[in-house]
Amino acid sequence: MSERAERGGGGGGLSYRDAGVDRAAAERTKRGIGALIESTRVAGVLSQPGGFGGLFRVPGDYDAPVLVASADGVGTKLKVAMRAGVHDTVGRDLVNHCVNDILVEGAAPLFFLDYVGMGVLEPGIVEDLVAGVAAGCRDNGCALLGGETAEMPDFYDPGEYDLAGFIVGVVEEDGRPSASRVREGDALIGLASDGFHTNGYSLLRKLLFERMGLDIGDRFPDVEASVGEVLLRVHRPYARPLLPLIRDGRVAALAHITGGGIPGNLDRSIPDGLTAVVGTDSWAVPPEFEAVARHGRIEREEMFRTLNMGVGMIAVCRDADADDVVRELGAAGETAWRLGHVECRGTDALPVRLHP
Repeated sequence: MSERAERGGGGGGLSYRDAGVDRAAAERTKRGIGALIESTRVAGVLSQPGGFGGLFRVPGDYDAPVLVASADGVGTKLKVAMRAGVHDTVGRDLVNHCVNDILVEGAAPLFFLDYVGMGVLEPGIVEDLVAGVAAGCRDNGCALLGGETAEMPDFYDPGEYDLAGFIVGVVEEDGRPSASRVREGDALIGLASDGFHTNGYSLLRKLLFERMGLDIGDRFPDVEASVGEVLLRVHRPYARPLLPLIRDGRVAALAHITGGGIPGNLDRSIPDGLTAVVGTDSWAVPPEFEAVARHGRIEREEMFRTLNMGVGMIAVCRDADADDVVRELGAAGETAWRLGHVECRGTDALPVRLHP
């Protein structure tokens, strides 16, 4: 027997399955999620699941439609989902995060595409992930137009996966929210988050799992809920309550409070020469944030630049409209309040100032 044969080089012909990819199982998994995709179908969808590309008709009820696109992931919150064995909530997180990002441009979501990558496709997990994505799409009135499910056995460790998403929405070219519409004297309206949303999870996991030695089922410090329940709360979507206000022209600008916190996101919606003054005493910071700060001995500035601190979205509107906007958001089920105001920027002042 030759040396090549002894080392396995002369054995029988290889198949894709020998390399760790079971195409038959993958096809069964993909067929299983077809009904989930179909459950999100809206009027503009022209294609059927399983094609090489998704087709969507641009809405005809716009005078000058502009398409708005964005892509994002869920970050290391996925590690928490894997640890908990709960996989549907991160799919909703993904859609809601992307919807909120294009909402800042005033866009209504049209369709969504997802990407799931795993070492070996596990049908139950894949279906849970896609079920969460489909639920997020239904919640936001957009279609899950298609996506990609990739099996890469040498890339992901067993039980690990990645999840990413791509969204397209539409907005009228004129009158959409932007920093150029913000004026001195405008009001800042805060909309409450549902916990940590999808940012700061590297810090949270290090504190809770490594330093404090907690696990998913343990009680979250100073909160009447488990670690898993608090960390896996779904990223809140804001499109349904805010789109009517945007279309009425009552929202000058928006800021989605994600990585970077309030200072790192609100500054993107404030023009040169103006400062957004955020009244940090205008809301009660939720207890889970206070617990993280206390047990991690994290400085206030670090907290505000890493986590959303209980504020998921900030709307800028004319001061005369602010009270009505707060009332209408409350009627739509949101916790909303006057968060601060916009003023002229002083010498060497920052675009966002936390006060006090």
